[in-house]
Amino acid sequence: MLSIIIVNYKNPPLLRLCLKSLNRTLAANFPHEIIVIDSGSTIETEYVIEEFPGIKLKLFKENIGYTRGVNEGLKLAEGNKIFIANPDIIPITGSLEKMYGYLLEHPDVGILGPKLLNFNGTAQESCFRFYTPFTILCRRTFLGRLPFAKKTLNRFLMKDKNLNEITSTDWLMGSAYMVSREGVDKVGPLDERMFLYMSDVDWPRRFWENGFKVLYYPHASMYHYHLRESRGTIWNIFTNQLVRWHIKDALRYFKKYGLKHFSYV
Repeated sequence: MLSIIIVNYKNPPLLRLCLKSLNRTLAANFPHEIIVIDSGSTIETEYVIEEFPGIKLKLFKENIGYTRGVNEGLKLAEGNKIFIANPDIIPITGSLEKMYGYLLEHPDVGILGPKLLNFNGTAQESCFRFYTPFTILCRRTFLGRLPFAKKTLNRFLMKDKNLNEITSTDWLMGSAYMVSREGVDKVGPLDERMFLYMSDVDWPRRFWENGFKVLYYPHASMYHYHLRESRGTIWNIFTNQLVRWHIKDALRYFKKYGLKHFSYV
């Protein structure tokens, strides 16, 4: 059985759209359960869930963040494979079944990420090599416009790989990916010291360390309404709380692993 965990934060319209898309695209005979973790919960979310009987719902009045939200979902999940998604994901018909089947056939794979699409059909960047402090500087400052920095960023974005093929990757965007229960049991839950960001970098790193592969799987596609609310320069730390969270979580990540950089791919 597949467990589907959706971590929602104050976005009932997108949550409704996501749940409708799951009802529409999943095969009727495909065994699954849906779990919604609602962070910063409002009554509107409960109204949405009433439209979809059988969903497991756990409400948190406070904002518990993405990382703890996923972990709360893992506690409720009963499936041997677990799909974790934000509510801004709309799977294309057959995508979840393909990913589930691939994980069943490849027990050495711990995390599998789909191809994420903009609504105009173009592909989003969703698989990456591990961050270095210099990568973050290039993405957050004027350095990113310089030729030597562009080479660093292209490597980070895996521009040297053919992403039309199944590809090993260091980590995947946390908006949508599927994990094996065996992997979760061995690796453990997400690291809650990282509140909103970087836990989707840390977790794949730990999967690799425990002998599981992390793969980008372009044969399954999903639309992603990507707002990129934490995008901006380092100076936005003064005006954008999401930028502050991103930088704080990055500091916690580098404190955990140090500044040495390596890649599994």
